[in-house]
Amino acid sequence: MTPPFDARQVRHAFGRAAASYEANAVLQREVGQRLLERLDYVAAVPARVLDLGCGPGHAAQAMRARWKGAQVIALDVALPMLDRVKPNWLRPLARVNADARALPLAEASVDVLFSNLCIQWIDDLPALFEEFRRVLRPGGYLAVSTFGPDTLRELRAAWAQVDRAPRVNVFADIARIGDALMHAGFRDPVLDGEHFTLTYHDATTLMRELKAIGATNADPQRARGLTGRSRHRRAVAAYEAFRSDGLLPATYEVIYAHAWAPDSGQPRRGRGGGEIASFPIERLRGSRR
Repeated sequence: MTPPFDARQVRHAFGRAAASYEANAVLQREVGQRLLERLDYVAAVPARVLDLGCGPGHAAQAMRARWKGAQVIALDVALPMLDRVKPNWLRPLARVNADARALPLAEASVDVLFSNLCIQWIDDLPALFEEFRRVLRPGGYLAVSTFGPDTLRELRAAWAQVDRAPRVNVFADIARIGDALMHAGFRDPVLDGEHFTLTYHDATTLMRELKAIGATNADPQRARGLTGRSRHRRAVAAYEAFRSDGLLPATYEVIYAHAWAPDSGQPRRGRGGGEIASFPIERLRGSRR
């Protein structure tokens, strides 16, 4: 199990990082481009597309260009991020400030749900995927990327030499993500992953970059207040054990998943292990005596 996340801290951190995000989110753009390639599985032109956790809106703009007749919704929990989405007066995006756990969208109203490096900040994945299933039309396509537990393993190990406080976020593994998709009833889920290694001249630069993209510690049990200079120096010194060829590595584990929303009435697994099926009322009419 991964620890819970402080949703208010996540929203605050990404809102504060809105102005510096684009200049520092190199990995996020690369992963987003790879996730966009998976949209080739979508055969029919969708009517409505949701980019969940859109940030400055690069993926939303790419999907708007790909499907010119579709309504594309750019949704983010941090309002300052939505302010960074560049306007397109000919083909405007619908910008929505909302929480992924309670989408302000009607049931079965979305054909494609795309989310790049967002869902790692939500600890209750079964509930999240239930919400995704709710808004997706039967047969709708889900494509997500998220960080796995190997992410920033070097930084986590360095801080562990300083104190026992949670300093680096821990994310769900691929098995937990796949299980949550199955529990929600998604069809034919496909999951895979890859590791990226970014390099830095010093650990302080890495820490500053994480803050610049909003990826700060969101553990509710995190140490509050400023980190003392002594602890910071000790963590930086501990990170030196990983130096290779003159550079410090920072590992990121990225997990990709795509699946299709089930037909109406297809059962999903209940949290107690049983199956739950739901049907629209129209399918029950005429069966009563």
